[in-house]
Amino acid sequence: MNTPNPNLPNLRQHSPSAVRNREPILTVLQQVLPQSGIVLEIASGTGQHVTHFASALPALTWQPSDPDAQARASVAAWIAHAGLANVRAPLALDVRRMPWGIDAASAVICINMVHISPWAATEALFAGAGRILERGGVLFLYGPYRRNGAHTAPSNAAFDQQLRLRDAEWGVRDMEAVVELAAAAAFEGEDPVAMPANNFSLVFRKR
Repeated sequence: MNTPNPNLPNLRQHSPSAVRNREPILTVLQQVLPQSGIVLEIASGTGQHVTHFASALPALTWQPSDPDAQARASVAAWIAHAGLANVRAPLALDVRRMPWGIDAASAVICINMVHISPWAATEALFAGAGRILERGGVLFLYGPYRRNGAHTAPSNAAFDQQLRLRDAEWGVRDMEAVVELAAAAAFEGEDPVAMPANNFSLVFRKR
């Protein structure tokens, strides 16, 4: 592991939720990701997820990305801190702007973005993933979802209200709407995986 330079500011951001959910997410990823290839992470945030996954799955090449410059700086700092050779420098990638800056990937993962972005971003996510994934390629989503028109827990209902007060275009999405969008974009969904704290992992494969 690299020794931090005391003359440089610590750009690594910390997310307590990323620490809590990284192991449950990794357990699912170990089951659904290919043995080798490039994994594109959309909306990498702090960089804690991608460095944790890359350390546990060294045969894969990881490509983090985020539209926010501070987030990309944090990702780069986490990569340097971990001393990982299988993680590329983060891309300045906004899912709604094509091209994404990467021509092909074996899998795309997106954690906690769908509810903290406009629905148009989710539509763009499936469209872009459809362009860069080959047949059988994995698109993995993680986060809270409504099911059959209802929240799965009171805490999710409260969270949804908080999100919509922050931005009217945000909010916990209906899982059925995401599955329908996936089907229209030529993705086939697997059974949703219930996760801790009333979240779900959704796995789609390119037809």
